[in-house]
Amino acid sequence: MRLAFCGNDNASAYNISAGVLRNVCFVDALNLVPHVFLLFITFPILFIGWGSQSSKVQIHHNTWLHFPGHNLRWILTFTLLFVHVCEIAEGIVSDTQMKSRHLHLFLPAIMGFVAATVSIVYYHNIETSNFPKLLLALFLYWIMAFVTKTIKLVRYCQDGVPFSQLRFCITGIMVILYGLLMAVEINVIRVRRYVFFMNPQKVKPPEDLQDLGVRFLQPFVNLLSKATYWWMNTLIISAHKKPVDLKAIGKLPIAMRALTNYVCLKEAYEEQKKKVEDQPNRSPSIWLAMYSAFGRPILLSSTFRYLADLLGFAGPLCISGIVQGFQNTTNNTNTTDKDPSNSYLSSEEFLRNVYVLAVLLFLALILQRTFLQASYYVTTETGINLRGALLAMIYNKILRLSTSNLSMGEMTLGQINNLVAIETNQLMWFLFLCPNLWAMPVQIIMGVILLYNLLGVSALVGAAVIVLLAPIQYFIATKLAEAQKSTLDYSTERLKKTNEILKGIKLLKLYAWEHIFCTSVEETRLKELTSLKTFALHTSLSIFMNAAIPIAAVLATFVTYAYTNDKPLQPAQAFASLSLFHILVTPLFLLSTVVRFAVKAIVSVQKLNEFLLSDEIGDDSWRGGDSSVPYESCKKHTGLHTKAINRRQPLRYQLESYEQPTRRQTRPMEIDDVAIKVTNGYFSWGSGLATLSNINIRIPTGQMTMIVGQVGCGKSSLLLAILGEMQTLEGKVHWSNVNDTEPSFEASRSRNKYSVAYAAQKPWLLNATVEENIIFGSPFNKQRYKAVTDACSLQPDIDLLPFGDQTEIGERGINLSGGQRQRICVARALYQNTNIVFLDDPFSALDIHLSDHLMQEGILKFLQEDKRTLVLVTHKLQYLPHADWIIAMKDGMVLREGTLKDIQNKDIELYEHWKTLMNRQDQELEKDMEADQTTLERKTLRRAMYPRESKAQLEDEDEEEEEEEDEDDNMSTVLRLRTKMPWKTCWRYLTSGGFFLLFLMIFSKLLKHSVIVAIDYWLATWTSMDNENDVRNGDDTYHVAVFSILSGAGIVLCLITSLTVEWMGLTAAKNLHHNLLNKIILGPIRFFDMTPLGLILNRFSADTNIIDQHIPPTLESLTRSTLLCLSAIGMISYATPWFLVALVPLGIAFYFIQKYFRVASKDLQELDDSTQLPLLCHFSETAEGLTTIRAFGHEARFKQRMLELTDTNNIAYLFLSAANRWLEVRTDYLGACIVLTAAVTSITEGPNSGFVGLGLLYALTITNYLNWVVRNLADLEVQMGAVKKVHSFLNMESENYEGYLDPSQVPKDWPQEGEIKIENLCVRYENNLKPVLKHVKAYIKPGQKVGICGRTGSGKSSLSLAFFRMVDIFDGRIVIDGIDISKLPLHTLRSRLSIILQDPILFSGSIRFNLDPECKCTDDRLWEALEIAQLKNMVKSLPGGLDAMVTEGGENFSVGQRQLFCLARAFVRKSSILIMDEATASIDMATENILQKVVMTAFADRTVVTIAHRVHTILTADLVIVMKRGNILEYDTPEKLLSQEDGIFASFVRADM
Repeated sequence: MRLAFCGNDNASAYNISAGVLRNVCFVDALNLVPHVFLLFITFPILFIGWGSQSSKVQIHHNTWLHFPGHNLRWILTFTLLFVHVCEIAEGIVSDTQMKSRHLHLFLPAIMGFVAATVSIVYYHNIETSNFPKLLLALFLYWIMAFVTKTIKLVRYCQDGVPFSQLRFCITGIMVILYGLLMAVEINVIRVRRYVFFMNPQKVKPPEDLQDLGVRFLQPFVNLLSKATYWWMNTLIISAHKKPVDLKAIGKLPIAMRALTNYVCLKEAYEEQKKKVEDQPNRSPSIWLAMYSAFGRPILLSSTFRYLADLLGFAGPLCISGIVQGFQNTTNNTNTTDKDPSNSYLSSEEFLRNVYVLAVLLFLALILQRTFLQASYYVTTETGINLRGALLAMIYNKILRLSTSNLSMGEMTLGQINNLVAIETNQLMWFLFLCPNLWAMPVQIIMGVILLYNLLGVSALVGAAVIVLLAPIQYFIATKLAEAQKSTLDYSTERLKKTNEILKGIKLLKLYAWEHIFCTSVEETRLKELTSLKTFALHTSLSIFMNAAIPIAAVLATFVTYAYTNDKPLQPAQAFASLSLFHILVTPLFLLSTVVRFAVKAIVSVQKLNEFLLSDEIGDDSWRGGDSSVPYESCKKHTGLHTKAINRRQPLRYQLESYEQPTRRQTRPMEIDDVAIKVTNGYFSWGSGLATLSNINIRIPTGQMTMIVGQVGCGKSSLLLAILGEMQTLEGKVHWSNVNDTEPSFEASRSRNKYSVAYAAQKPWLLNATVEENIIFGSPFNKQRYKAVTDACSLQPDIDLLPFGDQTEIGERGINLSGGQRQRICVARALYQNTNIVFLDDPFSALDIHLSDHLMQEGILKFLQEDKRTLVLVTHKLQYLPHADWIIAMKDGMVLREGTLKDIQNKDIELYEHWKTLMNRQDQELEKDMEADQTTLERKTLRRAMYPRESKAQLEDEDEEEEEEEDEDDNMSTVLRLRTKMPWKTCWRYLTSGGFFLLFLMIFSKLLKHSVIVAIDYWLATWTSMDNENDVRNGDDTYHVAVFSILSGAGIVLCLITSLTVEWMGLTAAKNLHHNLLNKIILGPIRFFDMTPLGLILNRFSADTNIIDQHIPPTLESLTRSTLLCLSAIGMISYATPWFLVALVPLGIAFYFIQKYFRVASKDLQELDDSTQLPLLCHFSETAEGLTTIRAFGHEARFKQRMLELTDTNNIAYLFLSAANRWLEVRTDYLGACIVLTAAVTSITEGPNSGFVGLGLLYALTITNYLNWVVRNLADLEVQMGAVKKVHSFLNMESENYEGYLDPSQVPKDWPQEGEIKIENLCVRYENNLKPVLKHVKAYIKPGQKVGICGRTGSGKSSLSLAFFRMVDIFDGRIVIDGIDISKLPLHTLRSRLSIILQDPILFSGSIRFNLDPECKCTDDRLWEALEIAQLKNMVKSLPGGLDAMVTEGGENFSVGQRQLFCLARAFVRKSSILIMDEATASIDMATENILQKVVMTAFADRTVVTIAHRVHTILTADLVIVMKRGNILEYDTPEKLLSQEDGIFASFVRADM
């Protein structure tokens, strides 16, 4: 058959006798002209000119969209493309009904489709290269197309073609579209004036695009890229080459920054406040404020959601149409030839064509998914914006909170942390789920109506089943939340216990008490597991409901239908209704979640409102400075606003420049030499009762004022009152204008008039480096810094830290002792270049040497030289002579004020009282001179820092990317590691649940999915068979029976599988934690020295939590979605084998998508986690250090930091959700392609209509589950990291607990005598390390008192550890009472010796538990021990006596008392050998004397080995051993050793005297 444009079956085709335009064929040909014209013009421009023109400004130039009507044009073009597709389809369908090919029916439409595609590509390239003149070509095209189409329409009207004909509708719509596009083009010319005008308009790209740091381009790209997240490709592909870091994701665009959103929300909230000002009992509504600030995007998202939901119903309708059509074509195969002159199709005929329906289904799916993802994205972005704004609001409020609120406990730190960590997130999540609230009811109603249309009354039965079962879901969801809460409580308790074990692990091992504490943790873990069991049960129930409800509903519906209707069930009805049930279940399942979140959100808003309305600090104090000033002024100076936010220079410098005037009003001039004057002051802590009353004081400029008085007389309160932290009931605080009296003009200029440096009583550190803590935002000056650190004698401490003053300290960094923290705070106050320095009891945690040094160097020298005004609160009266001015306080009043001379003359009584106190302090001094606390602190610090190298090693082991050292050749291995699933770890996890459960899980899963497939298969055969023979017989009952049995089995299997997965997860969690705990507890002591405590704790907290709660549901979801997809593909392939061919390219595409996504998602997830912690820490540390921040006046700097941290976390989260959208759009489009191929193959190849329906139904389920497969894979990969980390600890060597001797062979009372022989002993810490003791020989007679001394590192402590086999004895031996200790089981050995350690360790629990955790002794024995340790009276006075509680770490006793408890503990264990390891280092002289006495009397008959810190403690010993570098140098009685003048021991004693 020859091809002809007008067809060759009609002679009149080329006849133009009635006029050229009357010929249909000619009009169609005319329509080709504009399209061909456009292609000819644009192709050369696209290929030649493309690339030479690029933007002049350096920006992300391919994203800058600036032609007006941009989005409208994209929408119109897409509509045009859709209409073209319809036109092509219509032409082809019409053509199939002709006798010969009529090209003119579809060729112009195809050309039009190509031209429309080219037009948008061309337009996009012109726009991004900013060359508007070239748009003229498009303008001409639109005009020509409009004209030709209009001619065609007019021609149809003249011919009297009815409106119902499809071709007429299409042509009409096209005329409108071309007209609109023409209008858009004219508008561009009007606005941009690029042609026909003299002065074209100049445009500048938006600020975000000029800033190359902004990498988040979603708001700026074109519509297509927005819908498909095309711009994310670069990031996701680059993640494959190198990990995504904060630099790769850049900064947030201005519109999404916390500051921008904060200003919006704040304004809205202020408006709400104004509304309720006159109604005192109503509080301003945060809901309305949120709505007015963020309402529009929510509405937009809801619109997208509605569109998506409505398009979702296209699936079932198309299925029904296709199956129906397929049935009809198989039933009547004869087609009628149409008369060519009447070649018009009506719309109904067109829509009856199965292939047309398949294409429509494909397009509907793509649109539906695009809208759905758009809706998700908009809510996510809005949620993130809202969270940023709320965090900024909360933070601003924290900075203004009145101190009394915090100290009186109305607002605890915990509440503030909850607000930040929980409430804001609850609100964000509520926003995410918000559109569901109003979209779901619509979806449900629509679904029920459609079902009713298909099946009549029986549909309502099924719907009823679903609706009735939905409340159960809600009930389960609430139960889940409760279970989670109780689990959390138990795990906190378990962590507390684990933490105690790890802190006191050395003691536990030395006393052989590990198992006792271990069982106590295991008990808590059992409780935790019980509540985890309920959690797991409810989770599996919820999963089961989810899977079983649709099966039950379908069963009810079809059984009802079979018995109530006369007509048999048609496949079209059956599969369309099945598909509708699948749609209905989702909203009902989600509804329970959404309702729960809505309830939580309401509670969160109440809490937030309470917080935002709580008391603020008074604004009348000049220093308080209105905290909101920076933001307000940002708003007023709009130019500054954007600049301040965008440029590299930190915000605070700009803030300072226009913040000063509003903040510091000059006060009237006061007397010259007074810096601060308080007149008639009454101050309270917010209770209305005056804490300080009748205060009249003055603080002289440039001098040192001391405030003294008893504990609790209001010294610190006075400082805070001056700083404006207290409520002023009456009176005034005057700050005089200091500068005029300053002699050195330079110094004063660099200082702020009213600036204050303040060191609080309780030291407050930032989570930052030591240097940052001291500098605290001032410029760094090396000499000044050095002077300050020397004055506070911080240098030795800094030298001990692993990275010097660049070491992180604070909560998350290294723990410093109280004294070290306090000195850093004082250093911070000294370093600031301020006129006034307030020090609140800076000596409280320092020992005498340090206090003196600080007083001399820091205060007298450093501060006085600078002529700074100093106010010092102190208890150390010996410094009074240095003071220029003294204020003595008593009971919240000023007792005296004046110089020491004045007081000596006027108030002799007080002066005498001071003198006696000073004498007493001086005596204490002499005692104290020996108890050098600082050296001890440094020692503990060194011990904590000891494992520098090893620490670095361990952190590396945590990461997998150790190979990155030699980049080039190893880059590939890293990539392989990054893209590979950790299958080995997965296998380990699965097997740790036990093989039986694993087998049960796999078996039940496979069985369940087979049954579900069988149900649908049965339905297909049943419905198809009924149609073939229209005779109704008893078959129906048989079909229904089989169907019911299968459905019942399916429901039962759903329950079994969901239970087995959770059960397996629980068993795995139980075993992993049990093994981990036992492994750690039995680990060698060296492991604890080398591994940071935080790292071990992390395994027990975060990682265990993931294994407990997150892996099982992920695993369940993953297996379910994978099996669903596989069974669907299998089913379709069974019905139409040709489908497999089409599957290959789709499979390849899917493989690459998931491979790239997993890597990027993992990185982004880690970024999101790692940026959250600093943000939360910043909030809590601000709340703790409020007074300090406000005293320094650094609010603006802290706010800026908070905004930066919030933005960093938000950008990570935004990218994470954008990556999820990227994946979902791609998998959804793949799913749509699967549906299209399945439809086409089953229409052409399908065996019968039932299987066509089945194939389509399954293809539709694939689209829903594909992205879950990938998301769950990615999640599982991240979560398996936890299992991997736990496993890395499980491979650790344990101590060898078995001995050669059986415990029963060791005599019950061994060691009886306490005779010790050390023969040629060599000891090392680990096989690969040098020995610390070399060939040591010694003999200790029973009952001897032996002293061992030597410098630090000489091996004294190692010797004491060798007695307990805590270190590796690789040569020689220790024989105690005739038994070689290396033959004994460890537990026996350690339980028979006693030791008192240098750091006193107490555990939380009763005193009885601390002395005797094994509960072996009688009360009398315990009281006797306490009496020996001089603690009996103290313990008796406690409530509960022996059962009195000890807080964690024994904080409720002083260090000396704790040490005495340890002594009592050693005495309770009646062993004949006692080892004291520097036990007296941390206690004062008095306590030490007690200890010595006790050792002499109570332990008279026992062998005591003392390792001495201070030599004078062992002068009374029977034998002294002096060690150096692991060898014994001197070994004799102390008298003999002292007589050797040049001996080492003698020199030690001389130095110690």
